Amino acid sequence: MLTVDALNQITATHAAAAGRELNTHTPAILLPEHYAVQQLEKLQEFRSRFRGSMTTTSLPDFCSHVERRVKNKGPDDVADGFIDADTMSCKVFFNLGDEGAPGHADDTASLKLKPTAAFAAVRGLAGQRLSQSQLAEWIEDWASFLQVVGTQGEDIPVGVAVQKIRTITVKATAERTSTESNFSAGRSTMDQIEAAHAEQQPADLLFTCSPYEGLSPRTIVLRLSIITGEKPTLVARWVQQEAQEEEIAQEFKEVLRADIGEITNLTLGSFNPGN
Repeated sequence: MLTVDALNQITATHAAAAGRELNTHTPAILLPEHYAVQQLEKLQEFRSRFRGSMTTTSLPDFCSHVERRVKNKGPDDVADGFIDADTMSCKVFFNLGDEGAPGHADDTASLKLKPTAAFAAVRGLAGQRLSQSQLAEWIEDWASFLQVVGTQGEDIPVGVAVQKIRTITVKATAERTSTESNFSAGRSTMDQIEAAHAEQQPADLLFTCSPYEGLSPRTIVLRLSIITGEKPTLVARWVQQEAQEEEIAQEFKEVLRADIGEITNLTLGSFNPGN
């Protein structure tokens, strides 16, 4: 009488010899190891279907790739793209399909814009408390992008502005008032601390740069303020920051629609095809 182990071994040996084929698009057979399904695509000369994942930070290269891939698929094929304006990114699926014929959704192109060095420098500076030397050195580093405006609206050469920032002095004054009458006496003290010659200091830094590759240049206004103390501290506030960031995101969407809108169904948001 044969044991269970012997019968299993005979069955496995027969399966290995026969190699039962499966009726799948990608060739596959049953192997004796617990009859696990194994794909044979890697043994073929070519893959059964095209798929892959392209990732880039370049807007022009992304649009060129999407256009080329859609044209190679056929004149009637339209890809599906999803734009996430908050993260300045877009993902296009070339084989998403639809409810009637869902695709594998594993042939994609992804774009994640990277801020330019100049734009990253502005975002890193805005709202930070800086010493005189820190702000002066930042202005020197990015002088080619800057226009400096004084408190009266006059243009100030960058070199002059740097010198003024490095030589800020703090003046402290005290005013005391004494009042006496037959029945009462009053004393008041008012201390005032101000930056000397504040009217001669730079008021605004106009920084012009392209925020991301492929988007138009914009001028960012950084308004300077001085926090007095033992050592002066300077803050550069980005004027209307939220509004400008919304404008940049809107331009990102418009550029994508202009470049690949006719060959791609673009939707605002993100999409997860699931398992």
